[in-house]
Formats: sequence, C-alpha cells, structure tokens
Amino acid sequence: MARELLGWRVVSRIQGIRTSGRIVETEAYIGAHDPACHGAAGRTRRNRTMFGPPGLAYVYFIYGMHWCFNVVTGREGDPEAVLIRALEPLEGLDAMEHRRGRRRDLTNGPARLCQALGIDGTLDGHPLDRAPLVLEPPDSPPAPAPVGVSGRIGIRKARDWPLRFFLTTSSHLSSGPHLEAAPESVMRP
Repeated sequence: MARELLGWRVVSRIQGIRTSGRIVETEAYIGAHDPACHGAAGRTRRNRTMFGPPGLAYVYFIYGMHWCFNVVTGREGDPEAVLIRALEPLEGLDAMEHRRGRRRDLTNGPARLCQALGIDGTLDGHPLDRAPLVLEPPDSPPAPAPVGVSGRIGIRKARDWPLRFFLTTSSHLSSGPHLEAAPESVMRP
C-alpha cells in the first residue's frame, strides 16, 4: 500500500479551510513482526487505531511537539499502517503558510504536512472517506513516474528495511537518503 498511495491526495477541511496535497513520499510499518512498528509490542491506548480496520487515520504525537499522520492498511487486528512523509501542496497554500509560519518547506516531512493541513490528534481514528480528512485517488491514472525505495528515516530499529517509497522527481521530499535500498529479503520473515 505504501507504494500504491503515491499520487493520491490528502484533503483536509479544518475550521472551514480546504487544503490538500498529493502524496509524494510514504513509509510502511508492516505489523507485529516489524520492530519499528508502534504495534510490535501490542495494543495500547496510544496505538489502538493502528489495529484497524483499514482506512482510518492513525495520528500520533512525537517528541512532545509534532503530529504524524498514517493510513491504517492492515486487516482489523493487524497493526499495519503507512506514514505519509511528504506531500506536494495543491490547495490552500495561504492557509498552509499561515499555519506553518513560513512560505517554504510546507509539507516536506510528516510533522510539517500535519501542521500545514491542520491535522492533529482529534483526527486519530477518523475514517478517511469523509470530511474533515479525506484520502482521494488521482482523478486519472497517474503518468508513470520513477519511484525510489530506501530505508526508513528517523528510527533506530529496522531502519535499513526498504519500506520508504517516493517519487524521485518530486521537489517536495523530506530529508534523508533518497536512493539507498536494502535487500528486499528483510521486508518479511
């Protein structure tokens, strides 16, 4: 799912303001056997949304200051989710700039895109097929674009697993390794 979500749109309508962006970078967390997955140690109050059903927003707080937005993708009871790492801004640029307090780097990182789109913990568990936070497929099949694969960013465990996907031609990617990949054999036991 992490690769398939590239090109989809995230649309938020927070406080009556519509903002959106096209997904250009994702990162997969593939269940209880993935030591970097929040669900690896079992269900908690913080991660319960990650245990399904699919199609929910899993929004959590990190470092005591940032929100991160994931799409729950596993079957109910299986803690799998895709972190949305970066977006190409499409709509509501003025609102994004106001929320971020800057004109640059609006959505090129998980915390930045949450701030720009107004995503916070109140949206944890929200079904992504209805307002105020919606995941929309592309209007038409996207033109083929080169997809890069690398290890994940900002984690200690299983960081070299090739579970980060990104459109190599995008100028809106988060920072990190863009072309390094580990052997695919480490993806699943």
